[in-house]
Amino acid sequence: MYDGANWAKETIVKIEKKMKEVVKRSCHKIPYTTTDGIHDDWTEKNICWWTNGFWGGMMWQMYHLTGDESYRKAAIEVEEKLDANLLNHGGMDHDSGFKWLPTSGANYRITGSKEAYNRTLLAADNLAGRINLAGGFIRAWNDADDGSKAGWAIIDCMMNIPLLYWASEQTKDPRYEQIAKLHAKTVMENFIRQDGSVHHIVEFHPVTGEFITAHGGQGIEQGSSWTRGQAWAIYGFVLSNIHTKDAVYLETAGKVADYFMKNVRENGAVPVDFKQPESCPWEDSTAAAIAACGMLEMARLMGDEGKKYYDAALKLLHFLVENRCNWAKETDHIVEKCTAAYHDKEHEFSIIYGDYFLIEAMLKLTGQELFIW
Repeated sequence: MYDGANWAKETIVKIEKKMKEVVKRSCHKIPYTTTDGIHDDWTEKNICWWTNGFWGGMMWQMYHLTGDESYRKAAIEVEEKLDANLLNHGGMDHDSGFKWLPTSGANYRITGSKEAYNRTLLAADNLAGRINLAGGFIRAWNDADDGSKAGWAIIDCMMNIPLLYWASEQTKDPRYEQIAKLHAKTVMENFIRQDGSVHHIVEFHPVTGEFITAHGGQGIEQGSSWTRGQAWAIYGFVLSNIHTKDAVYLETAGKVADYFMKNVRENGAVPVDFKQPESCPWEDSTAAAIAACGMLEMARLMGDEGKKYYDAALKLLHFLVENRCNWAKETDHIVEKCTAAYHDKEHEFSIIYGDYFLIEAMLKLTGQELFIW
């Protein structure tokens, strides 16, 4: 297989050259996607949007790598802007880990900032407060005043509960970890199918906690296999293993990763849904980058037994770097052919977390990553 570290070093040189130009154009933005190759800005459009932490995360990763102050300044600007979200009760949901671990959490890890620590812990408190004790799950969204979604939980939240593990580690208060583990247990029992495929959304009765049904969510339909959901499960369960040392989480990640590897296209491309028709060419490059990050952590934890995951991660990353990355300095995005949801009108565009997880994966391969989760 490939020499991952040396190849990654070459790719990181490309990333450094490109990001040096991108940060000049986007230093005051919170981007989600690009228009004609230039980052948009969600600062005013929706400060509570779930992806708003990833640009800050990219900036901290680049600052950690290079020491360039322009990245640190851009990252702190994102963190400060997100205070408007932190003070908006309706804008606080299950995605607090995505917003504040890459921003204030990363800041605290690097600088020890008391303000960053305070923000991260406030976000953790809010996430912990979303637990439904009857069902043992963290509620997903707030977007229904009639309570119709009070029992909804989603697979993405496995990537947010590391915020709770962090809070327990910092405060020595076990409540946060207990909530995270309760949610992870519920996900294992209700989201992970026998073959290793994953539900995106599961609806529970909000009073009794009883399983009601699963929803197709951002995949094709109920019972399908939305690939980014698979990737969140792989990486999310690995992170729970890292924080708790409980082997059941690594076993679960392996089950999902094996299914993922079995269904990736021969060339390494990842479709939007593993069960989409063969005639449908749509891809989601973000799923490949996220899954690769999870598999690299699995390989690190499993030693010789993890070699197959290391090789699988490299296959995914090689395909992305060689075929789905834009290295032109004139454009702001890197990863292309990303898709948010199967039934959206638009497919295969740039999405900020595709860039974030590609950078994170490359830095994992060389041992230069700032671990934020």
